[in-house]
Amino acid sequence: MTLILLAAIAVLSEITAEPQYSAELVFPLHDQHNHAPGIVECPNGDLLVSWYRGSGERSADDVAVFGARKKQGESAWSDAFVMADTPGFPDCNTCMLIDRHDRLWLFWPTIVANTWESCFTNYCTSENYQGSGSPVWNRDGLVLLKPDDFSADAEKALDKLTETYKALLNDDVREEIAIGRKKLRDKLYQRLGWQPRCKPTVLPSGRILLPLYTDTFSISIMAISDDDGKTWYASKPLLGFGAIQPAVLRRDSGELVAYMRENGVTQRIRSSSSSDDGLSWGPVTETNLPNPGAGLDGVRLENGHWLLVYNDTTDGRNSLAVSISDDEGKSWRWTRHLEKHANGAYHYPAVIQGRDGTIHAVYSYFVDGGKSMKHAAFNEAWVQTK
Repeated sequence: MTLILLAAIAVLSEITAEPQYSAELVFPLHDQHNHAPGIVECPNGDLLVSWYRGSGERSADDVAVFGARKKQGESAWSDAFVMADTPGFPDCNTCMLIDRHDRLWLFWPTIVANTWESCFTNYCTSENYQGSGSPVWNRDGLVLLKPDDFSADAEKALDKLTETYKALLNDDVREEIAIGRKKLRDKLYQRLGWQPRCKPTVLPSGRILLPLYTDTFSISIMAISDDDGKTWYASKPLLGFGAIQPAVLRRDSGELVAYMRENGVTQRIRSSSSSDDGLSWGPVTETNLPNPGAGLDGVRLENGHWLLVYNDTTDGRNSLAVSISDDEGKSWRWTRHLEKHANGAYHYPAVIQGRDGTIHAVYSYFVDGGKSMKHAAFNEAWVQTK
């Protein structure tokens, strides 16, 4: 069968597919803070979700990483279970990966001094994670990074940014920038404070890119492993100052594109690209997609289309959209909403595509009655249906 015929069959199957959508809460509304999920599909078809739970975030010492699983073919999620806990310290943002050897990886930061800049990123791995309850962890460690001194390049980028937005700078902001400049030259702040949010990307070579960011400078970086996670080293940083929590997608050409949460003044999703498999990154620019300072995630689908889940507002997190691009991010042709309400917050999505083609998104679900994670399962046809 020729490649042209195969492509035609693929296009026809997309056109004729029936829209599919279902959604449910992972656990009943809960009175504690439940936030920042990750999701994987296990080799046996089960779904595993992670998040953090406690009486707050970085300032609450009872915060731990929780999980739940949904067995293949079942409609209900298991009861929540503890996946990781550092007693006396907050454990926060989660993401997961099942690597090419079918090992499960969990990444999360532990907050040492109740400030984001004091965190370090942990990992643990499991080969026994498809039963009930928490995975059985067989290895754990830290992702410790030693970036090349980036202070000179960062100060140049900061100079350009402050000149562009000098009309918006008041005395408090100028003082904050001055403090940041001093920290830029300090090895401690260059090496500490990196934490995960979006899932790792695995390149065809086997290289793993773990996207990290720091609230110390509001910039991003990639932790890179070329030996299946035995060791990690740092990429050049993505010097966006206000561009954090990257989600990385790969074009057919090999170019990588990172889409980032906006923590600055542009109110747009930020982006940067790499042509050397994530070692270095170009200028951080703006897309035309709105962002209110909220996390996003993306996935490259099996047919080559790109999918983003993000808050498509400039104020508030009450609208959560799914957009699909059929030209590798040059345009976003289809958009549909997972949530769009006057009240509530629906945010910090994590998204994957299952082996059967189903798209799975899980996100923090905050309403008046409490907080949960919500899982939505859908296909492209659902997004493309007006």
